[in-house]
Amino acid sequence: MKLLIVFSLLIVLIVFQVQISYVSLNNPASPGYYQDGDFVIGGLFSLRMTTGDTRSKLFDFKDAIYLPEYVYGYLTKHYQHMLAMIFAIEKINKDPNILFNMSLGFYLFNVDFIEKKAIESSMALLSGESPPVPNYSCRPEKTDKLVAVIGGISTGISTQISRVLSLYNIPQISYAPFDHSLGTRVQLQSPYQFPMHTTALYHGIIQLLLYFTWVWVGMVVTDDMRGELFLRDITEEMNNHGLCVAFVEKIPEFSAQDRVTKKAFMERYTSTRVIVGFGDTYSLLRFVSSIIFHTNFGNVWITTSYWDFTILPFYQFISRALFSVGRLSFSVRMDQILGFKDFLRSVQPRKYPHDIFLQDVWSILFKCPYSYQHGVRILTQCEQNGTLSTRPLHVWDMNTLPPSYKVHAAVYAIAQALHEELSLGMEGDSFTKCVPQTHLPWKLHPFLQKGKLWRRTNQENIINKEVLATVFDIFNSQSLQKGNEVQVQVGEFVFESHSVQHFSLNEKLITWPRNQKEIPLSLCSQSCPLGFRKTPVEGKPSCCFDCLPCPDGEIANETDMDQCIKCPEDQYPNKQRNQCLPKITAFLSCEDPLGAVLVSVAISLSAFSAMILGLFIHYRDTPIVRANNRNLSYLLLVSLMLCFFCSLIFICQPTTVTCILRQMIFGVVFSITISAILAKTFIVVVAFKVIKPGSTLQTWMVTRVSNAIVCCGSSIQVCICAVWLGTYPPFPDVDMQSEFGQIILWCNEGSTLAFYCVLGYLGFLASLSLLIAFLARRLPDTFNEAKTITFSMLVFCSVWISFVPTYLSSKGKTMVAVEILSILASSSTLLGCIFLPKCYVILMRSGGHSRKKIFK
Repeated sequence: MKLLIVFSLLIVLIVFQVQISYVSLNNPASPGYYQDGDFVIGGLFSLRMTTGDTRSKLFDFKDAIYLPEYVYGYLTKHYQHMLAMIFAIEKINKDPNILFNMSLGFYLFNVDFIEKKAIESSMALLSGESPPVPNYSCRPEKTDKLVAVIGGISTGISTQISRVLSLYNIPQISYAPFDHSLGTRVQLQSPYQFPMHTTALYHGIIQLLLYFTWVWVGMVVTDDMRGELFLRDITEEMNNHGLCVAFVEKIPEFSAQDRVTKKAFMERYTSTRVIVGFGDTYSLLRFVSSIIFHTNFGNVWITTSYWDFTILPFYQFISRALFSVGRLSFSVRMDQILGFKDFLRSVQPRKYPHDIFLQDVWSILFKCPYSYQHGVRILTQCEQNGTLSTRPLHVWDMNTLPPSYKVHAAVYAIAQALHEELSLGMEGDSFTKCVPQTHLPWKLHPFLQKGKLWRRTNQENIINKEVLATVFDIFNSQSLQKGNEVQVQVGEFVFESHSVQHFSLNEKLITWPRNQKEIPLSLCSQSCPLGFRKTPVEGKPSCCFDCLPCPDGEIANETDMDQCIKCPEDQYPNKQRNQCLPKITAFLSCEDPLGAVLVSVAISLSAFSAMILGLFIHYRDTPIVRANNRNLSYLLLVSLMLCFFCSLIFICQPTTVTCILRQMIFGVVFSITISAILAKTFIVVVAFKVIKPGSTLQTWMVTRVSNAIVCCGSSIQVCICAVWLGTYPPFPDVDMQSEFGQIILWCNEGSTLAFYCVLGYLGFLASLSLLIAFLARRLPDTFNEAKTITFSMLVFCSVWISFVPTYLSSKGKTMVAVEILSILASSSTLLGCIFLPKCYVILMRSGGHSRKKIFK
């Protein structure tokens, strides 16, 4: 039923809007409220929303058809603007020092929100008569006292008032929101305006958005210069802080054609939970009336105190649920008008019997019966002791409204200008109360221009230079149990400069729409969790993004990170990639299973070599031991034991000493071993040549040559190692990249060339031994070691040839293990192939071998 009533009102409004409106000066002007004084201040206010006058011709002096106004909304809270002016004038008149015992009067008109009525009332102020006669003063006792005019509430009304008053250079102070374009609309004297702290306002809104991390925000602004400038500034600042505009709705004035469709509304207002509204009540009335029938989506509205939802005529039905509850509004902190609340409590129709506007407001606030007399509402019966303080918030507000504060300040500014002008005419004590017969209101301009509360629109410098900071109070609209609404202050914002700002908020005091307990979220994309980074989506704002996991070695320890952070070299990311953990120091040690196995094998093989050596010493006089130079056999077994033992140096934490000893001992010991095998191979060949008849070689020469081979072969390796130590020796190093989560301690070989020279020289000796043994393989089997040496050296070379690529492709502990395995494998091959057959002969068949039998 309530929706049907509102819809009917809007239909009637639209029908009246399409008719052609004309103003006829033959019809009486809107009635005003006049109080005489030595000086008179005009006041043009807006107390209703009507369809306006519909007349046959514009400024026609003939009879015209008059259609009565259709009132569809009484803005009772706006009557406080008038009372602020009356209160200020009464206080000034009580102070004899301000106007030197002269008094102020007023002439108040209600122009609704109709620009034609503003023109009509402005001319009535100049003419003093209804209907007004242009350029004539019909009642000099009223018009000659007019010194300034205060009004109107919107830019459009202020412009029409100024076009009339500027012709006579009468000062006008507008209490509408500041508009840069107002000065360009008026060709002559533009009205004075109170400054709008737009810069501080949008900085405060951005701080609020950042506080709640609302990054996806809709914008509703007026379709005029004010809205364009605000949208430009706040959008630029939002981009600097990583905030995005979800949509922009530019609202035309109420008389313009509606551009909001249900489909567009559904698409836009469901895309975000937070909407910033910039404008005043009247300029955004079209927007409210357009979406009043749509479903409430529980949006959080961030507005200013100039957009008061509670004064709407259909507020009690729908608009409170749509806009007010949960709304956050910024209001410039104003000094309290001393005594104004007490004054409002004392206001009653019997106190101001000639105030025709109070009759209207009182009949609505207290639902009093009334009658009309000459178009003026007359109260017939009403509550005698009623007070405005008992009225609910949607029809009356006991707190000072921002426009009321401006009106009050404007009255005092005019009075101060009059005071300064009158002071110039004082000559000593001869000044007496004497009002000039022809007062010139334009003489107030120089004094008004020095005022501290406003600036001229055609001036670049802001006159209010004494204000060091702008303070905004942040209010939250909340509903009481009885359905009434209260404004609760939940925070403040102090703006001194772009770099000096102070924002504070008590979120526990805030009530959210639909009684939500948690803070609403306003995001285009869900926040990227820890371990993920944002990646932009092509064709969409920066607030719309996808989330990608961080690459290897990087983390994201905060949500919504643009780039992942690379962990330091001594740390690694955890599985969730949201934290860097310290890497574990690792090296091949005895505690490792692999290290323990290698140590056991090396010790076992060394012990096995020692056992064979002991066996050879014990059976040193047997033919099998004596046949191939037992001294070389002893040397070979000892060197093989040292080969097994040198692998143990690789199984420990690398130090400078161990890194040097590893390769040096390995190179020298293995060179002795291969040299001994080469010498044994040489003896095999020489031995068979010695026993041939007619040979000139002597046995002692064989022994000397074999010893020379061993010494020469090992000496060359010692020289190579000495050069290695003198140029670029091995040193301990760390490897942080090979193993995930580990710092590998290893020995850097230093000179890679020297390392491969050592291996190459060993390969040369082994190849030479293999070649000689291969050539001697066909000698008689009994004393011939060539076959076993050939096989052992073949395996030896295969091990170390495969070692090179395996070593190069290994990292960390594996590299060390590969070298140890190569040492053990090659050494055990030599031990097994060369000495195990002899051990078998010594232990199992030594009794059946005699030198005589062997030579047969």
